[in-house]
Amino acid sequence: MAEAREYDIIVYGATGFTGRLVAEYLAHHYAGRADAPKWAMAGRSEAKLAEVRDLIGAPKDTPLVIADASDPASLDAMAERSKVVLTTVGPYQLYGADLVAACVRAGTAYADLCGEPGWMREMIDAHEQAAKASGARITFSCGFDSTPFDLGVLFLQAEAVKRHGKPAPRVKGRVRKMQGGASGGTVASLTETLKAVAKNPSLALLLRSSFALTPGFEGPAQPTGLVPEYDSATGTWTAPFIMAPINTKNVHRTNMLLGHKWGADLVYDEMVMTTIGEAGKAMAEAMAKANPFGESRLKPGEGPSKEEREAGFYDILFIGEYPDGTTIRASVQGDRDPGYGSTSKMLAETGMALLGNEGAGGIWTPGALLGDALIERLTAHAGLTFQIEE
Repeated sequence: MAEAREYDIIVYGATGFTGRLVAEYLAHHYAGRADAPKWAMAGRSEAKLAEVRDLIGAPKDTPLVIADASDPASLDAMAERSKVVLTTVGPYQLYGADLVAACVRAGTAYADLCGEPGWMREMIDAHEQAAKASGARITFSCGFDSTPFDLGVLFLQAEAVKRHGKPAPRVKGRVRKMQGGASGGTVASLTETLKAVAKNPSLALLLRSSFALTPGFEGPAQPTGLVPEYDSATGTWTAPFIMAPINTKNVHRTNMLLGHKWGADLVYDEMVMTTIGEAGKAMAEAMAKANPFGESRLKPGEGPSKEEREAGFYDILFIGEYPDGTTIRASVQGDRDPGYGSTSKMLAETGMALLGNEGAGGIWTPGALLGDALIERLTAHAGLTFQIEE
């Protein structure tokens, strides 16, 4: 059924800030290439879509599709026209459920930028079986949360097995350097999650668990990552990382979807590296006390300038540890700011990887479904670097 569809990829939310960047990337990066997808821009207003199409320099004949989160019939119609739908319309707990349902019904591949684990668990519980039946491959968290972390662990563990014959049972994700903060959409999603917890306190227990996205499986106790600590593996102090609560859940879901390839006893956490000695401790303590919502005054739909995006970057270290003291290290670097420049390229390339993927239907993570093929695409096209560090 999907083969005969009008489009390969539809970018839904193309008039928003991040959606525009995804559309701009597809328009320019794949222009004139043999592997260029047939793609369209989607949103609520044809006039705004046309304005953005011209603003980003996309071809005048780039198709425009009208779809609105408040009109489920329009979402069904959109899902039936494309092999893949990429959506940047969040917070997803407010605007995403009907589109997931539409893609599940249509057997359409779906990818988003979701960092909202409570909503993701709802979608898993509601749609996992139907997605398996229809062949829809639903992939959440295809931006900075959680692709570099999900794939970073995948990359590290492949090398660990190659070198030592078994995966590392303890993996540490450490943000070494980063320039460029969370997006306005990410901040809005966090705000909505806190509101949801206030209405439904039982959600707090789910959000606290590293295994919130692995229904039926509860692994060993995991580090909380909530307090500054000295990390002997790096020789530095470390501070809590705002995105760890979503990334760690996705890593454990990937492991489960892969049949616990990395062991049912995997322990994984993420922290931000500061520096050595008392200065590092003071910095880590200050970061732990900082209000994450104070870092971004951006609203959804707003974002940094092109210059700021291009000046941004990130560098994440992964350390695999064995009980006998053996260690293995890998890193993932990105050449743009994490929240916008790199995220938009990652989502677009996830869409391209989904086009070439013949996996079964279900609710997936990028690591479990696309794995090495996505690493190759991100390395070749999206400015990411994966390397083993000796």
